[in-house]
Amino acid sequence: MAAVVFLRLGFWQIQRLHERQAWNAAITHARLSNPRPLIELPSDTTLSHYRAATVTGQFDYEHELIHSNRTRRGSPGVEFLTPVRIAGKDTAVLVNRGWVYSPDGATTDQRRWREGDTAHLAGYVELVRTDTGVSQSTQPHVVRRISAAEIAARIPYPVSPLYLVAIGDTADLKHPARRDLPVLDDGPHRGYAFQWFSFALIAIGGAGIVVQRERAKRSP
Repeated sequence: MAAVVFLRLGFWQIQRLHERQAWNAAITHARLSNPRPLIELPSDTTLSHYRAATVTGQFDYEHELIHSNRTRRGSPGVEFLTPVRIAGKDTAVLVNRGWVYSPDGATTDQRRWREGDTAHLAGYVELVRTDTGVSQSTQPHVVRRISAAEIAARIPYPVSPLYLVAIGDTADLKHPARRDLPVLDDGPHRGYAFQWFSFALIAIGGAGIVVQRERAKRSP
């Protein structure tokens, strides 16, 4: 009975592996698609997530948000979430411009890391979270998560539910370190499947030994 359960769990992990591989293939396709202006992407977030996109407009540094407690290679820091106002559009687009070192994970010299007035950035699309909680902070531009409630409480105009994570040269000290592309791997499912199949073999082998011993006891 135990062997049957272990086999089922092993095949379930194989199914999860195939689902993960299909998801990775979809993300890879989205990344390789021709970049489009983010503001023109479908409002259906399932179609836009991870898409290659661009944002062109005017930075609004006065309403820039600081995403606190962001680590990079083991160092504490923050990420800049800067609204970009787009000509002819009422809705702005939030851009994650990247990471800078911050000992307390909350404060930094924002003016030091401004990139001029005009934005022309490329990257991939992430989704603004839909949770409604707003963090309490003595620093009005500091947020702990990128959610619609946090943004609405701090930016006085509409902001797209999609935001751009800028990518590019991370070694350029003229701008924050851009975030790396998310790593696509198969996850732990192959290893888990191997473990469950191993347990099944052990259970079958153990059952075989018990049967042989019982037969030996009954033999004259």
